[in-house]
Amino acid sequence: MTKAVPPPQGMLEAIKNIHAQIRDDVVAACNRQSTEELSRVSSHVDDEGDTIFAIDRVSEDRLLQMVERDIAPIAPVVLIAEGLPGGSCVLPAGARAEDAAYRMIVDPIDGTRGLMYQKRSAWILTGLAPNRGPQTSLRDIEVAVQTEIPIVKQNQSDMLWAVRGQGAHAERTNLATGARSALALRPSRAEGLAHGFATIARFFPGGRDVLAALDDELALRLAGGTLKPDDAYCFEDQYISTGGQLYELMVGHDRFVADLRPLLIEGQRARGWPAPFCCHPYDLASVLIAEEAGVVITDTQSQPMNCPLDLATNVGWIGYANATLHERIEPVLQQLLRQHGLLAKTSAMATST
Repeated sequence: MTKAVPPPQGMLEAIKNIHAQIRDDVVAACNRQSTEELSRVSSHVDDEGDTIFAIDRVSEDRLLQMVERDIAPIAPVVLIAEGLPGGSCVLPAGARAEDAAYRMIVDPIDGTRGLMYQKRSAWILTGLAPNRGPQTSLRDIEVAVQTEIPIVKQNQSDMLWAVRGQGAHAERTNLATGARSALALRPSRAEGLAHGFATIARFFPGGRDVLAALDDELALRLAGGTLKPDDAYCFEDQYISTGGQLYELMVGHDRFVADLRPLLIEGQRARGWPAPFCCHPYDLASVLIAEEAGVVITDTQSQPMNCPLDLATNVGWIGYANATLHERIEPVLQQLLRQHGLLAKTSAMATST
């Protein structure tokens, strides 16, 4: 008799447990090791994903162990994550990709750079989708979990999750006592950007002049064409973590975030710069939670977010805390992108490396 495969939501608790264990392991490693040890570049650099630092190895090792132990016995799964040879593996060992029930894309630590220097929380991100082969995409994800890995002087950690069509949920854990309490997700209801956080991501060298110019022009137009003296119209927060940026939108801290880096690829190459380092699908593994919380997420051409579940595709995205902000900001931003020639030749949603 063929073993019954549980629905995606039946895997939710197992994924949450995996996240909690990874979080605890990484926090323990941060307590034991120095910044210099944690920030050492590994001898292996992922061919398809991001640079691998020493701290990343802690989470990657635990992820593989726990998926093999807690997920694979329930249903075969294609695990897609940084640090795996070729970027993916099929579990349990010996299973074939075509026979897997699910594809599970994971970023074991999103925000490594901030965490390893103990500047800011990082996040564990997971999306689970029914296996539709290599064509499985972000839109196929049915269950998502996002868990905070706090810096060592912070004793609380937030975990967020969603099942498609069932809303977003969250809880806060006191790591010192183990006590858990419900956490409300309340995206901002503001109708404009005045006196709020709004960011166009520009984390790394290359193209920051273009992105900063867009940011200034967008603020000026949304402010009505003039900025008042001695009055900061809006503020930015360069949080080097896509999961962290989504969290800030979900809890009401930020009103608008745009990651437009893939649109710079052609222009940067023309200027003699290498292509910018971009967001990838694993960075957006938990985007379902933001959408279920009411945040409006689009690609850079104003279409619903979608991309293959891989490690290599360059992805641009835009997040608006609510529908009113989306309606007000999107046409202005799209006009500016066209004026700067950033939408003429480059796919706004995803560009393969």
